[in-house]
Amino acid sequence: MPLYENQELKIYNSLSGEKETFKSLTDGYVGMYVCGPTVYSNVHLGNCRTFISFDLVFRYLKHLGYKVRYVRNITDAGHLENDAETGEDRIAKKARLEEIEPMEVVQKYTVDFHNILNKFNNLPPSIEPTATGHIVEQIEIIKEIIDNGFGYEANGSVYFDVLKYNECNHYGILSGRKLEDMIANTRELTAQDDKRNPQDFALWKKAEPQHIMRWPSPWSDGFPGWHLECTVMSSKYLGNEFDIHGGGMDLKFPHHECEIAQGQAANGKNPVNYWMHANMLTLNGKKMAKSTGNNILPNDLFSGNNDVLSKAYSPSIARFFMLQANYRSILDFSDEALTAAEKGFHKLMDAVALIPKLNTESSSSVNIAEWKQKCYDAMNDDFNSPVLIANLFEAVKMINAVEAGKASITSADAKELEETLHAFIFDVLGLEAATALENNQDSERLANVVELLIQLRAKARANRDFATGDKIRDELAANGIQLKDSKEGTTFSL
Repeated sequence: MPLYENQELKIYNSLSGEKETFKSLTDGYVGMYVCGPTVYSNVHLGNCRTFISFDLVFRYLKHLGYKVRYVRNITDAGHLENDAETGEDRIAKKARLEEIEPMEVVQKYTVDFHNILNKFNNLPPSIEPTATGHIVEQIEIIKEIIDNGFGYEANGSVYFDVLKYNECNHYGILSGRKLEDMIANTRELTAQDDKRNPQDFALWKKAEPQHIMRWPSPWSDGFPGWHLECTVMSSKYLGNEFDIHGGGMDLKFPHHECEIAQGQAANGKNPVNYWMHANMLTLNGKKMAKSTGNNILPNDLFSGNNDVLSKAYSPSIARFFMLQANYRSILDFSDEALTAAEKGFHKLMDAVALIPKLNTESSSSVNIAEWKQKCYDAMNDDFNSPVLIANLFEAVKMINAVEAGKASITSADAKELEETLHAFIFDVLGLEAATALENNQDSERLANVVELLIQLRAKARANRDFATGDKIRDELAANGIQLKDSKEGTTFSL
C-alpha cells in the first residue's frame, strides 16, 4: 500500500489562503507545473531557493508513492524588460550586448541553470519544455481565446480583454485584487494606444523592425506574450486541469493571475487546484540586488569568491540552510546563519554514520514509531521542512544517548531509525552525505593547518618579514587555498 493512503498531506493553497487536504485529480498521480527561468543571465540564489523548495515537494510526493509528472519550463522568448508590455526582449538585449545570437544566450544560461541545480542536488523535472518549441500551440490557443470573445487584435498585436473576462469571472482571484481598484490606480502609459483598457495584457506582440526574435502568425510577424507560454506548456503536458502550480511569490500577480484567466477563457476550466508560492531570499537583512552590490551568485557562494561572506559554503550546506525555513517564509542569508547550518549539517551526518556502530539490546527505551510519525506529520503540514529537521535532531539526541549508554535500542529499532533517517535526509531533503561523511574530519584538520599558517603569516608580517608572509600566501594559493585579508582579520576559501 502506498504511503499516501495513510498520510494526510495538507498544502497551503494561495488561491484560498488556507491549508487544504491534498487530493489529486487522478488517484496515485500528481501533475505539477513550476515556472522556470528566463535564461538571459546566471541563475541567482533567490531563484535557486524557489527551485529547491519545489524539488522538496517533488521528492516528498514521490516518497509518498505518487507517480509525479513534474513540468518546469524554460522561457527563451517573449519576456520583456521589467515584466512590461513594451521594451526589449531580455534575451535579445543580452545577445546585443554580448554580440552573439539570442539562442547562444539561451544555451549559455540554460547550461548554467542546469549545472547550478545539479550542484544543489535537485532532481530534473519530468519534462522541461521551451517557449520557442511551442509557438504553434500558442498561436492556436490565442485563436480559441479570440473565438470565445476574450481576445482582440489591434495593429498586428493580440490582447486579452480583461474587462470582458471579468463580467463572468474574477480577474484578481489569486492575488486578492479587485479590478475596479486596479482601474482606479492605473495611470495611462505610453505605447498602450492599441489596448482597449490599460489592464489588458498581450497574448501576441507584433515585432518592431529591430526585434530579432519573431515568428509568423495570422496577425503579424511577432512573438508570444510571456504569460501565455506557461498556460500552453502546462495544459499541453498536464491537461486543462491539473493538481499543483508553483513559482516565486513575485509571480502571483500578474503572471499567475493571467494564467488563470487564459485557462478559463480558452476552455472554461479553472486550470489549477493548488497554487503554491515560495517566498524571497534576503542577504544580510536586505533585498538582494545587483545594483547595490548586495548580491551573490551560487558559484561565488561555493568558491568563497565574494565580498559579502567570509568563507565558502558547499551546495549541500546552502541547501540544508534554505530548508531550515518554511518555503513560504522570507529567509536571510548571512555568515552567522550559514556557519550555524554547517555545524548542524555535520552533526546530523555524524549521527547517521554512528548508527551502524551502536550497541543494540533486547529492549528499547526510545520510541521510534512515534518519532517517525512526527517526521511525517511535519512534512504533511505543508512540507514543513524546519519542523522535520528539528525532529531529525531529536533522533541525533537519541543516537548520542544510546552511544553514551544512557538509552537502549533494539536492532530492529536501530534498523528502522537508520532507514527513516536515510529516507528523510537523502531522499526527501535531498542532502548529499558522501562527501560530508568522507571529508568532514579531513576538512577540519585542513582548516586547523591553514589557520596555523595564517597565524604564522600574521606573525611574520608583524615582524616585517614580508617575504615569508608572501611565500605562505602564494604557496597556499598554488594549492587552491585563497587567503582574504580584511580589517576583521584573514579568512580562507578552498
